[in-house]
Amino acid sequence: MKHSQFFLVACLMGIFAASSLAGADLKVIANSSVGASSVSVDDLKGVFLATKSSLSDGSHVEPVLEKGGATHEAFLKEYIGKTDTALQTYYRSLVFTGKASMPKQLASDAEVVAYVAKTKGAIAYVSAGASTEGVKTLDVK
Repeated sequence: MKHSQFFLVACLMGIFAASSLAGADLKVIANSSVGASSVSVDDLKGVFLATKSSLSDGSHVEPVLEKGGATHEAFLKEYIGKTDTALQTYYRSLVFTGKASMPKQLASDAEVVAYVAKTKGAIAYVSAGASTEGVKTLDVK
């Protein structure tokens, strides 16, 4: 009996720890031309849903996506509230109606960092362990 109670408590602690670290699994990055050092969740969602093209400080930004993977799925779940399929459908409808173009999509953290480093206004996300040399990391508030 005591072992099962200990196991239950340990499992619950693990679940709470994992949920509180969800945001720590990725970093939001931007080109050094972006003046902001932080971004609100609402601004981030607006940028990645093409309803905003600048941050609250006036910095013009262009979203960059990863092509699938755990970091991409975590970002969509935590900040955008859409699945990858729903996001792709959403973007296709914007493109079809002429309201926006498809954002750049890259295959790896390294490709995303390299692209963001050389592209004025680029904003993206990478896994927490990725090297972010040459770009700035934004705090999400």
